[in-house]
Amino acid sequence: MTSFVIFFVVVVITFVLHAITVSAATPLLPGFYSETCPKAESIVRNVMRNAMIREPRAGASVMRFQFHDCFVNGCDASLLLDDTPTMKGEKEGLSNINSLRSFEVVDEVKAELEKACPGVVSCADIIIMAARDAVALSGGPDWEVKLGRKDSLIARIEDSDDIMPSPRANASFLIDLFARFNLSVKDLVALSGSHSIGQGRCFSIVYRLYNQSGTGKPDPAINPEFREKLYKLCPLDGDQNVTGNLDATPTIFDNVYFKGLVGGLGFLNSDQTLFTFPQTRPYVKLFSKNQDAFFDAFVESMIKLGNLQTGEPGEIRNNCRVVNSRPINILFEA
Repeated sequence: MTSFVIFFVVVVITFVLHAITVSAATPLLPGFYSETCPKAESIVRNVMRNAMIREPRAGASVMRFQFHDCFVNGCDASLLLDDTPTMKGEKEGLSNINSLRSFEVVDEVKAELEKACPGVVSCADIIIMAARDAVALSGGPDWEVKLGRKDSLIARIEDSDDIMPSPRANASFLIDLFARFNLSVKDLVALSGSHSIGQGRCFSIVYRLYNQSGTGKPDPAINPEFREKLYKLCPLDGDQNVTGNLDATPTIFDNVYFKGLVGGLGFLNSDQTLFTFPQTRPYVKLFSKNQDAFFDAFVESMIKLGNLQTGEPGEIRNNCRVVNSRPINILFEA
């Protein structure tokens, strides 16, 4: 191979990688697709509406994608990538396996967007729009989202396992974790309010019921009557994939979740600890009494969460589950 051809190859590859990186760092903007795919947001909302009619839990499931995606290397849809023979992605991470669901809803959204404007809307932006729509369609606040993200080229299970918190986590740990992303104590409590809709598995609370902190006893913070209900739902030798409601209105986005925490009705340890810990308790009390304050804080925190980016190379995937093929045909001289 001549030195000229080697130089040419290096220049081409460098240019391609630079172009990808620059596009990945494009500023996020409201109405990003107003010219290239003007119906994008209405398409996402329509698919979400139909999905939630078919399966009410779909709203909560899809909303969770934003947190699980954005906390791991920014909002880049790495969460959506399926495993390959050479890549073990995030779907089987400790916080995701047997827990995250409704990936097919994102597939449906993507299919409709590809019909309307092929190769334009990223899967990362789909997550952001669909999470917003899940909240709004459940009776919660609506807000303008900033768009323009790119999709990651890789996913790594270890990246998820290294950062995603356990449902056993306490408020002190969560405060420190959120601070790493410049998210405040108020952000932590507000974003935890996403548990206003949805369900959790017995797997996540068995230790609370039967061996909290290795004591062989239940968590004393659990309301006694609620604890008896949980015993019936989640017996020690029962199916740990059985699910229970995260609050008393699991399909309505409201502040009942916070009222439940005040009364010792938190399903997860990571929820109830928000009321028992001094730094987070004032916000739990505030949101339990003032739903508008919760809604305002939640919107602000979701926007901050959606701003997390790493600037790594990215693309617009044709299929949210796999990266696009990238054949590079270069003529080599001997």
